[in-house]
Amino acid sequence: MNIDENIVKILKKDAFKAFKRGEIPVSAIIVDELGKIVSHACNSRQKAYDVLGHAEITAIKKAENKIKDWRLNGYRMYVTLEPCNMCSMVIKESRLDQIFYFLPKKNDDLSLDISINKILIEGYDDEKNYFNDLITSFFNNKR
Repeated sequence: MNIDENIVKILKKDAFKAFKRGEIPVSAIIVDELGKIVSHACNSRQKAYDVLGHAEITAIKKAENKIKDWRLNGYRMYVTLEPCNMCSMVIKESRLDQIFYFLPKKNDDLSLDISINKILIEGYDDEKNYFNDLITSFFNNKR
């Protein structure tokens, strides 16, 4: 798999932005059928006092507003961490075609069977290490 370097650059920038704000450093990007970036976001639960402030959900809301439709058929998402069950349900309902993620989630998250097309990104070890180091540092600082 070959990912546009601009997508990776924005994911890194947004994840770091979340980290600096005291948010879990997760970011997401939605692209259209041609690979053009439609929206991107990072976690904002703490800053916005919003339980739904996950990067994936915020990116979906932004994309829906931009294209003026809640159906995201033909669009795909890139996210730094495998989506949780809540985000997976929203992704399913928004009809995104594919979800590409860099890191698998570490907790079981109750393992609900939510059928969405999630694909773990192969390769990109430097990027995976970067995202993993941010998340590890975030939680180490919380303890």
